[in-house]
Formats: sequence, C-alpha cells, structure tokens
Amino acid sequence: MSQKATLTRTTALDWFIHSEVSGSVILLICTVAAMVWANSPWAATYASLAHTKVAVSVGTHTFALSLQHWINDGLMAVFFFVVGLEIKRELSVGHLASIRRAALPIAAAVGGMVVPAAIYGWLNAGGPGARGWGVPMATDIAFALGILALLGSRVPMGLKVFLTALAIADDLGAVLVIALFYTEQIRWDALAVAALLLILLGLAIRRDIRNPVLHAVLFLGVWLSIFTSGVHATVAGILVALLVPVRPRLAATEFLERASAELDALRASELTQESVLRDEAQLDALVALDDAATEMRPPGLTLERFLHPLQAFLILPLFAFFNAGVTYGSRGLAALGEPVTLGIIAGLVIGKLVGVSLLSWLAVRAGYAGLPDGVTWPQVAGVGLLGGVGFTMSLFVSELAFGAGTLLDAAKVGILVASLTAGLCGYLVLWMALPVTREPSRSQ
Repeated sequence: MSQKATLTRTTALDWFIHSEVSGSVILLICTVAAMVWANSPWAATYASLAHTKVAVSVGTHTFALSLQHWINDGLMAVFFFVVGLEIKRELSVGHLASIRRAALPIAAAVGGMVVPAAIYGWLNAGGPGARGWGVPMATDIAFALGILALLGSRVPMGLKVFLTALAIADDLGAVLVIALFYTEQIRWDALAVAALLLILLGLAIRRDIRNPVLHAVLFLGVWLSIFTSGVHATVAGILVALLVPVRPRLAATEFLERASAELDALRASELTQESVLRDEAQLDALVALDDAATEMRPPGLTLERFLHPLQAFLILPLFAFFNAGVTYGSRGLAALGEPVTLGIIAGLVIGKLVGVSLLSWLAVRAGYAGLPDGVTWPQVAGVGLLGGVGFTMSLFVSELAFGAGTLLDAAKVGILVASLTAGLCGYLVLWMALPVTREPSRSQ
C-alpha cells in the first residue's frame, strides 16, 4: 500500500473516531439527565413525556406512536442506516476487506458476542429473563472510542483500528441477532412490499437517478413496510444502506482530465470574483468542475459524513434520554441481585474480556491473524473490557427482549452498572499497558 493511500485511510479513520468521541460527550450528558429526572420528584412527567402520542394523519388514516417509539423505531432506523454504511465501507475497502486483516477483529467480535451470551444464558436458563441473552452481546462504539481517546497519543493507531473494526463487526452481529431472534410474528405480504420497494430503490441508484425526494419516499416506504411486517423497523436502515455505492462513480483518471481541462479554461480566462458574475463560460466551467468533484465523492462516505452529526448529536442523545431513565430507589438496588442484572453485568464485564481476548489469541495462535504493529496482549485485554461498554446497543436490544416492565428495569440497571465498570476497568488496564510518552528534554 502506498504512503499516500495509508495517509488517506488514517485521515478517514481519525475523522470517524473524533466524530464518535465528540458525540459520546453529549450522549453522557443526556444519560445523566435522564437518570436524574427519572429519580426526581418530577419522575411522573418524565414517563408522561416518553409516552406522549405523536400522530401523522393522511386523509382518514392516522399513524400514531408514542414519542419514545418514534425515536426507537423511527430515528434509530437512521442510526442503523449509518451503521450499515460503516459496515459496507469496512467490508468493501476498509479494515474488514481482506481475510487476513479482518480475521482478528472478526474473531474478537465473535468471542465478544458468544461468551457474554453464554454467561447470561447460564445464569438465566429457564427463567423469565432467558430471552435477554442478546443484551450483553453489544458494544457501544461511541463510548468505547471516547474512553480510548482519553489516553491520547499513547494509543497506537493499530489499537484504534482494532477497536473500531471490532465494534463495527460487533454491530453487524447485533443487527443479525435483532433481525433473526427478536422478531415474534412475520407478515410476509408486508415483507414482499418492502422487497419490491428495495428493488425499485436499487434500480434508481443503479440507473443514477438522483432525485432525493424519490429516494426519501422509497426509504420511507421500506421502513413502513418492515415496521408493519413485524420485523423491527430499524432493519430497514441496514437494508437500504447496503444499496448505497461505496466507490466513486467516476474513474480517477477521468476526474483528473475533466478537472484539469476546466481549471485550464478558468486560468486562461483570467478568473476573478467579479468576472464570474458576467462571464457565462467561466460559470459553466465552475459548474462542470463541481459536477466532476461530486462524481468523484464516494456516495457512502459522503452520506456518512452528512449523517454522522445528526446521529451523534441528536438521534443517539435522544435515544439515551428516553431510554436510560430508570428509578434507582429500593427497587433499583434490589435489581442488582436479580439473574437478569447479574447476567448482563457478568456478560459485559467478564464475558467481553474473556471472549475478545481468547478468540483473538486463538486466531493469532492458529496463524489466521496477527497483532497490529505496536499492540500487545494486555492492550487487547483492555480493548476487551472497553467492549463491555454496551450502553446504546444493549439498551436497544433490551427494549426488544423485554418490553416495558420489571425485567426491562433490571436490564437497564445491569447495563448501566456494567458499562460503568467495564469502561473504568478498561481505562485502567490500558493506562498500565500502554507505553508512557515522555516529553523531549530541553537543552540547557
């Protein structure tokens, strides 16, 4: 790989990490606000706000959901759309694109899903909370990368790449679990409509029809069809994301030729801020240059960059605000001894550490993968602990597994305790495992 290509990929990764880290701060603020409000004298207003009905009416037809459900089923479909774009990018041209490079994060992700689910299942076998085995499988990439960022320049790039690829592979596993195991009853006619709309959207993209209204209507139709089918509506986001092209529409050589020709024409015409107002040829050249640049921008990455701020600073904070609020009175403290809570804590804290470390070691030992440059086994263990920060995805799966009730409250207690414990332990392990950076000595 050329140095230029490596620099470009590193820059893209840095952008991705920093966008996740910035969003995690807002996410934390909204989580704390939800917990404080839910345990204040005004707790009833918190619950009332979450269950306020919001309706959309078209003629005589009305579609009504609670505010919390609009966020969980509607806005989170956009979140999963971005997740789908990230997954497709990594599988196509990123760190999961080749078997050798993907082997380590995929092995770690598999271990980080199977072992926590097994621990949870063992503690809840035959009990009312057995359905929640998928809750401790998830990793919250925003919080995990945010904690890693606290260690600054001590963190080698290979470790950042490993955690990012691991979390994205983990997201793919979580999506499959949601689609396959948390769907109770399926309406096949609605799924057939969703499939037809997906085909139409795919044809529109393939034929380069760029009408945003058409795309939005088809996306909304897919979402509504999947919502009606019984499959969770957020799966629509993943399916639509898989249709978005990853690579630019224009070949690099053609872009350079077109751009050079238009720039040469502009240079020859003595371009100024005033001349472009009266010279139509200059304006045509600028439009052609802009069109060429648009053709060269990767559609998937362009959408990621456009939607990441919306996801990080609006969708996920709203989700956390309306889902993290659980009462920590005597009932909350009692939940710490319940199998659901213990299963989630043990799964996220112990299961993630053991699963990520063990499967990574087996993949390296078997010769299928190698540790990234500068990464050590204690650092892998630290990343395994950070993987136990489930939070957003764990809360999402717990809503699907339990619905409203005491089991959901117990799950939320377990998720919050486990995420806090895993994040703190992961930070401490990495702080001890990472090399100490020393300031260069100043000459006297």
